[in-house]
Amino acid sequence: MAQKLPVTEKVGYALGDMAANFVFQFMIALQLDFYTHTFGLTPAQAGTMLGVIGLSVAILNPVMGVIADRTTSKWGKFRPWILWSAVPFGVIGVLTFTTPDISLGAKLIYAWVTYTALRVVYIINNVPYASLTAVMTDDPDERTSISSYRQIAANLAGLIIASFVIPLVGILGHGNDARGYMLTMGLLCVVSVIFFFITFAVTKERIQPDPQQKTNVGQDLADLFSNKSFVILFLVTLAYFTAIVLRGNVMLPYFRFVAGNVDVFSIFNFFGLGALLIGVALSTPVSKAVGKRTLFAASMALTGVFTIALYVIPASSTNVVIGTEVLRQLSFGLSGPILWAMMGDVADYGEWKTGRRASGTVTAAVVFALWAGLALGGAIAGWLLGAYGVESNATVQTAVAQGGILLTGSVYAGLVFLIAAVLLLAYPLTAAKNKSIADELIARRKARQG
Repeated sequence: MAQKLPVTEKVGYALGDMAANFVFQFMIALQLDFYTHTFGLTPAQAGTMLGVIGLSVAILNPVMGVIADRTTSKWGKFRPWILWSAVPFGVIGVLTFTTPDISLGAKLIYAWVTYTALRVVYIINNVPYASLTAVMTDDPDERTSISSYRQIAANLAGLIIASFVIPLVGILGHGNDARGYMLTMGLLCVVSVIFFFITFAVTKERIQPDPQQKTNVGQDLADLFSNKSFVILFLVTLAYFTAIVLRGNVMLPYFRFVAGNVDVFSIFNFFGLGALLIGVALSTPVSKAVGKRTLFAASMALTGVFTIALYVIPASSTNVVIGTEVLRQLSFGLSGPILWAMMGDVADYGEWKTGRRASGTVTAAVVFALWAGLALGGAIAGWLLGAYGVESNATVQTAVAQGGILLTGSVYAGLVFLIAAVLLLAYPLTAAKNKSIADELIARRKARQG
C-alpha cells in the first residue's frame, strides 16, 4: 500500500524549501536591481554575469544528481547533503549580498566569485532536497501533497522577500542600502540554517532502488533522453523559470521608474503573493480532479495572458495593476506544486519502463533546466534593459528605457509562459497513466521482498 505521510514530516520538509527560497526568491525579485542600483554594476555587466555563471554552473545539477544517487550513508542518499551544506549555504548567502568598499573592477571580481560560490552551494543543497520528494512516498497524489506544502513554504518566503525586504533594508541600513541588504540577508540566512537542520531531522527516505540495480551514469543519461515525459518537462521548466525571472527582475524598476512610486512595490507583492498562496493550496484538490498536465497547461496559459495584460494597463491605475496581479498570481499558484510532483512521476515512468530508478538524476536534470532558465531570464532581462538604455543608479529614466522595462515585464515574459503552456500539450503522462504505473511499481517491490 502507498505510504501516507504525517503532517509533521510534510511541514518539516517544507521548511527546507522556505530556507532555500530566502535566497532563490531574492534572485527572482531583487537580484538584478541589487547588482545595478546598490552594488554598482551596469545592467549589461550584471546580465552577462548572471547568464555566464548561471549557464556554466547549471551543468553541476546533473553531476550532483549522479553523486546523490550513489551516496551511501546511515541517513540515506539525499538527507545528509542537506545537513552538510546548511552552514556553508548561510555564510555564502550573506557574502553574496555584501557590497565591499573597493574599486569597481575589484567589486566586479567579488561579485563573480561570490555569485558563483552561491550557485554551487545552492546546487549541492537543493538537488538532494528536491530528490527527496520522489523517495518519501510512492503515492503520486501524496507527492502532490508534499509539493503543495513545500510550495506554500517557498511562496511564504517569496512573500517575505518581495513585501518586506525593501522596508527592512531601509530600517536596518539607516539610509545605507548596502549595509541594509547585508544585515537583512544575514538575518534570513541564520533562519535558513536552522530550517535546514529541521528538514534533515524529520524526513525519511522510504523508496529505494532495486538492490540488484547496477549503477551506470551513461545508461542513466540515455534513459533520460529516451523518456519523452522527461524531455517535455525539461523544456517546460526552462521556459517556466525564464519567464519568472524576466517578469520578477523588472517589477521593482517598473514601480520605481514607470509607475513612479516604489512604495507600491511591497503592496503589489503582498496582495499578489497572498493570491499565489491560495492558488498553491487549491492545486492538490484541483489536480486530483483534472490531472496534473491539464492543470499545469491551464495555469501557464492564464498566467501568460495576465502577464501580458500589464502592457495595456496605465501605470497610474494602481488598483487595476494590483488586481490583475492578484489574478495572475492565483493562476500561477495552481502550477506551483505540479512541477515538483511531476519529477517523481517521471522517475516512476523511467523505472517502470527500464527497471532502473535514478530519482536524483531525473530531479537534477530538471533542476538544471530550472537554473538555466533562471540564468537566461536574468541575462535577457539585463541585456534588454541595457539595450533600451536603462542607466544604473539613475533617479529617472528616458521614455525609451521606461518602455523597455514595461515590455520586458509584460509582453516578453508573458509569451514565454504561453510557450510553456503549448509544450505541456505534448506531455504524455496522464493521471490514469500515473496511477497505473505507481500500482505496478508497488507490486514489483512487493514481489522483490518476497
